[in-house]
Amino acid sequence: MRFGYFDDEHREYVITQPDTPLPWINYLGSQAYFGLISNTAGGYSFYRDARLRRITRYRYNNVPFDFGGRYVYVRDNASGTFWSPSWQPTRTDLDTYTCRHGMGYTVIASSKDGIETESRYFVPLDDTLEIWQFTVTNRRDQPADLSVFSLVEFALWDANDDATNFQRNFNIGQVEIEDEVIYHKTEYRERRDHFAYFACSEPLAGYDTQREDFLGPYHGWDSPVAVERGASANTEAMGWAPIGSHHVKLRLAPGESRQIIFILGYQENPKDAKFDPPGSQRINKATVKPIIARYRQQEVVERSFEALAAYWDGLLGVYQVETPDDDTNRMVNIWNAYQCMVTFNMSRSASFFESGVGRGLGFRDSNQDLLGFVHQVPERARERILDLAATQFETGGAYHQYQPLTKRGNDAVGGGFNDDPAWLILGVAAYIKETGDWSILDEPVTYDSRPGTEQPLYEHLQRSYKYTLDRLGPHGLPLIGRADWNDCLNLNIFSEEPGQSFQVAPLAKDGTVAESVFIAGLFCLAVRELADIAMLSGLGDEAALYHAEADKMEVAIWEHGWDGAWFRRAYDAFGEAIGSAACDEGQIFIEPQGICIMAGMGLEDGKAIVTLDSVKERLATEHGILLQQPAFSGYQVRLGEISSYPPGFKENASVFCHTNPWIMIAETVVGRGDQAFDYYKRINPSAREEISDVHRCEPYVYCQTIAGRDTPKHGEAKNSWLSGTAAWNYVAITQWILGIRPTYEGLEIAPVIPVDWDGFRATRVFRGVTYNITVKRAGAGNAVTLAVDGVPVAGGVVPLPTAGTEGVTVEVTLA
Repeated sequence: MRFGYFDDEHREYVITQPDTPLPWINYLGSQAYFGLISNTAGGYSFYRDARLRRITRYRYNNVPFDFGGRYVYVRDNASGTFWSPSWQPTRTDLDTYTCRHGMGYTVIASSKDGIETESRYFVPLDDTLEIWQFTVTNRRDQPADLSVFSLVEFALWDANDDATNFQRNFNIGQVEIEDEVIYHKTEYRERRDHFAYFACSEPLAGYDTQREDFLGPYHGWDSPVAVERGASANTEAMGWAPIGSHHVKLRLAPGESRQIIFILGYQENPKDAKFDPPGSQRINKATVKPIIARYRQQEVVERSFEALAAYWDGLLGVYQVETPDDDTNRMVNIWNAYQCMVTFNMSRSASFFESGVGRGLGFRDSNQDLLGFVHQVPERARERILDLAATQFETGGAYHQYQPLTKRGNDAVGGGFNDDPAWLILGVAAYIKETGDWSILDEPVTYDSRPGTEQPLYEHLQRSYKYTLDRLGPHGLPLIGRADWNDCLNLNIFSEEPGQSFQVAPLAKDGTVAESVFIAGLFCLAVRELADIAMLSGLGDEAALYHAEADKMEVAIWEHGWDGAWFRRAYDAFGEAIGSAACDEGQIFIEPQGICIMAGMGLEDGKAIVTLDSVKERLATEHGILLQQPAFSGYQVRLGEISSYPPGFKENASVFCHTNPWIMIAETVVGRGDQAFDYYKRINPSAREEISDVHRCEPYVYCQTIAGRDTPKHGEAKNSWLSGTAAWNYVAITQWILGIRPTYEGLEIAPVIPVDWDGFRATRVFRGVTYNITVKRAGAGNAVTLAVDGVPVAGGVVPLPTAGTEGVTVEVTLA
């Protein structure tokens, strides 16, 4: 069952009924000001940090699910009837409804009783505000007397405190109203130097800033008394719950349209210029008034929207393809690339499934996300790498997360996730391959954000490498620490206290026994990249050392991590194997199978094929590849959180989509393009659109997890948008299946595509040069013959063109 359709020409997903299985959301903003918006206008906004600078309030796990957002009410003053053009919160039956989620904007259009409305929401570039363009058209054959009410509920900045500390918060809410603009200034009188504002382009008939006065006692968002009676109370909030609501009266002739612009924004003042006049308690509005005045003008708003569209044209234009498969085209050209940028901005902090309170930007997460967006915004990727490295410890370890507002490590989560350091090496390698910017290795970067500890980034990579070697277990494999990539495989925690967080619980074991085969494979992959970096930097002796240590680790993997038909997962705190045929449950895990083959293991002796055949036989389902099998039937204290989930959910044998691309890549490495593409299609959101009633999450972006075959909910998705699934699927399809990938020496083209494809076309901007690529199949194999601007080129790497070259034509023949 579908709930909408793709409009590829306009790069939009069009939702045609409001009651989607779950709220289907989009993101607004791409720099510092961000918002989530659902197909019924639910969601919230924040500045840079979803916890510490929450601008509007949103209640997670609410009933109905998606309540609270950017609401507009329309009232027919003649009859007294009113409705929500976005369906929520009144849920009044609408005559027509569409929601168009696009690149950084959402348009919700509807009609009722001859009144058409359209709301376009977006965040202009280079400003910390959002625009709601609300257009009303009278399709009746007589004049329409209407009232329009806007509504936001302000959060009191710290989202966690806002939702818990009511004994204080019910007493501190404050607003100002000046020139019909509502200013939210809670705590501005003391330590804060920032405020929010909510403005309107039209003269007001009234306003409200106190929630209870707008809603009325025992009324909800679906029946506010201000809208029922057709008049605002003109209140000024003091304590309780500040809101912002404008009341605009319109009289429209038949066929007439009017546009109202609502502006919700965030502004900061210098600490020594907070008040005007000085010594008063009035906000100094000298910097914000010109911004409000500018965006009250329709022509300015239209130009801003055009600039946003041009911005996304540039980002998405870096890699465009034309293949025989529509699902591939729209995901590569539009939605997967878009999602990669969203994960860059959000990491795992704020989505419908992530409250924005408990998580900042992850060290491992952000390094992996970088793989999917580095080609779009290399300069911001560079900044992100340096920010991440600055939270690293001198041991080479790292905070598992850091807060984007402060750019400091998150003490509440800490470190000890022993795979974290290796991902920094892979992130830096991806950046240099994309840009050729070797100078980043010389950038001085602090440890633990402490001034005076700066060392070149290359030394940080060396310490990442050494971190693993300093922490080897009894089998010569890396110690797992608190966990590895799978945060829920907690082999040293042994938690028996209800409600205790597995992520921060004290270690019950000393951590000197439990080992990770996955980290061992990751180490080989990352350190061989580090060896290439060293060699190309003229450090041949170091490169040889790195290769020697990677080879030594590989020997340990084959000796202690190979189970006969697949790679084991780990060893527990008692030295017992996990992910072995000898285990009753959890005999085979997906993670080491993919990462070890990606690191080059088993390619010469056929064991990679044996491994992948085991994955297909034991883990592959119609909805994707399961994380492990058999599922854990009960909680096992020695394993931790992974066994706390019911069978088939999350880390306990769901289709964990993040790891599926590692198997896709592994299948291309062994030359099996049909199998790689088959796996790609199984979790491709566009390809799953037909079963949206089963999948339930958005059909235009990847999710983290799909319920496994051990549950009746098999095929149901959760945790959409913010997942490493986005970056890794983008890497799998663009760099390994389509085979167009950056290297230190140039752009490599080595497609491993389905046999029944005749070929494909691609445009790839690489280091400022546009590569126009045509791939044609002349045989069933994967052997590549290249011609660049009509001249045959040996090998599979297109040499870097001479300076000043704007474009090259590449013809690729597969045989």
